[in-house]
Amino acid sequence: MTRIIAIANQKGGVGKTTTSINVAASLAVMKRRVLLVDLDPQGNATTGSGIDKRALRHTVYQVLLGEKSIADVRVRSGSGGFDLVPSNRELAGAEVELVDLPEREMRLKDALAQAIRQMADAIAEVKNEYDYILLDCPPSLSLLTLNGLCAAHSVLIPMQCEYYALEGLSDLVQTIKRIRAHLNPALEIEGLLRTMYDPRNMLAQQVGNELVQHFGDKVYRTIVPRNVRLAEAPSHGVPALVLDKASKGAQAYLALAGEMLRRHEEAAADTPAPAL
Repeated sequence: MTRIIAIANQKGGVGKTTTSINVAASLAVMKRRVLLVDLDPQGNATTGSGIDKRALRHTVYQVLLGEKSIADVRVRSGSGGFDLVPSNRELAGAEVELVDLPEREMRLKDALAQAIRQMADAIAEVKNEYDYILLDCPPSLSLLTLNGLCAAHSVLIPMQCEYYALEGLSDLVQTIKRIRAHLNPALEIEGLLRTMYDPRNMLAQQVGNELVQHFGDKVYRTIVPRNVRLAEAPSHGVPALVLDKASKGAQAYLALAGEMLRRHEEAAADTPAPAL
């Protein structure tokens, strides 16, 4: 079954796009079929995947407005081993246009559902086209983020271990609860990822401990450290895994992908089989 994961945090600069690209590449290395959807008008996930956003004829903008399907728009990432639904500045106008559209919060969900039904070839069923669909959401609780959260099964929340991040996390958790109550009852927290972590910083340790105390197993054991290779990779248009597989940042995201897969396998094993 395809799992759709929104990567979201309304606070900017916490590593959402870095996480989106590197988790997609890491899952691809582990032989999972991955689609990354860039929902941010800045298009950083697009350029970070090796795609020239200025040369694009069609993007997720046309998907949200119902003019194109995901199958029409998707491209292959430059070297990450995953497919991408790209974005550029054109998407900034989408929220204005979405305001007047019916069921504006559900546009991406409908498009993804259609893609999962239609994107397979004549042999395989379309729902088996991808194992994972990752949604890189913009740094705000906007209509674009709302579309992502309505389309997703779960939310992966990257965050720095600092005081303001805790305040932002509280707001995001409340938003997830409201969406679950009114728009997407199946939505859950996939996990909390500590990013740009410096173990020498006492505040980082304290905030990290508070997260574990409050959210328990929802906090990933994997911690992404501050790493030069993670910062350099976007300028090369490749994931850190391609730039320097041995770097601490690339190894952290490989470990995260492995942890995610183990969690999903354990959850599937714990699910009782349907009665015959």
